[in-house]
Amino acid sequence: MNKLKVLLLALSVFAATLFAQNTAADSVTVKQSTEKNPADYAFSHFAVSIEGGEIYPFGDLIDAVENTLYGGAGIRYAYWENADGFMTFNYSYFKPVAKTKLNGVNQFSGKVGLDWKLKYISPLILGAGFTCNFTRAEIKEGEKLNFGSDLGGTLGDNETEFGWFVRLNMPIWNIDKYRVGLNAVWEELWTLPKRSDMLTVGLYIERRIW
Repeated sequence: MNKLKVLLLALSVFAATLFAQNTAADSVTVKQSTEKNPADYAFSHFAVSIEGGEIYPFGDLIDAVENTLYGGAGIRYAYWENADGFMTFNYSYFKPVAKTKLNGVNQFSGKVGLDWKLKYISPLILGAGFTCNFTRAEIKEGEKLNFGSDLGGTLGDNETEFGWFVRLNMPIWNIDKYRVGLNAVWEELWTLPKRSDMLTVGLYIERRIW
């Protein structure tokens, strides 16, 4: 079932890319001058956004937690002529697959990175950066987790995890100060003894402030 979902997501991304390529020339309403001083680009544009979608665990996480929905918000700002800085914050709730003493795990995720506007993949935008996830487990009433022996025992207390990510930002519509697009993020957390990998796919709506 996971393979079918990933295939459908890949087809959706491909279709969105083709649509964006056909409409980008007509829909973009603001152009930056190539003669502008590079120092003037920083924070010359600023936008806010909301985003929602689904998170797909990979590797060992497939047997640990189910796919889940997420929601969040973000900001984007001009940094260099062909690069934007961004920050995103989202919340998700993971339910365990196996029998465990946990009802689920709350995750608050913050990401910071740069989007590069590369001509040879336009209108796709390639991004990368670092992530920090704060998790808090919900233990079933009357249960007590053993750190060393219970499945999910390490989540018995609040836990902070760091990692890195890459993403494809796919603008679909640009209308006046608004943009609608799709983000596909591959994320790896540096959790030992094994890494945690996740694919996040979501739709965002962005409004440019200046």
